[in-house]
Amino acid sequence: MDLIFNYWYIILAVIAVLVVSAVVIYRYLGLPREEQLAKVREWLLWAVTGAEKELGGGTGQLKLRQVYDLFVMRFPWLVRVVSFDQFSDMVDDALEEMRSMLQNNAAVKGLVEGGNGYGSADT
Repeated sequence: MDLIFNYWYIILAVIAVLVVSAVVIYRYLGLPREEQLAKVREWLLWAVTGAEKELGGGTGQLKLRQVYDLFVMRFPWLVRVVSFDQFSDMVDDALEEMRSMLQNNAAVKGLVEGGNGYGSADT
């Protein structure tokens, strides 16, 4: 009983984190399927852009592997539903969107190309 009294604030914090996590998961799962996929696509665009910045051009398979590893960590439950081929197609779509952003947005281009010195958006 003393253990509970001595560490009540830690127990309360753990309960709060669990409740917030449950609410976030419930809200996400409550979204229509298309909205869920849109959120995953937005995340994929972020992940692909980060991989491009970090690894540069000409490293397509390495970037794909890095993004897939991040995907597995971020969406472990979705890995059971989405095949690697489907994931690869989604990454290709994100790459196309990233390339379009690089051509049309100087700030994005500076972020990606300025960070590593490679200066290429090739896969």
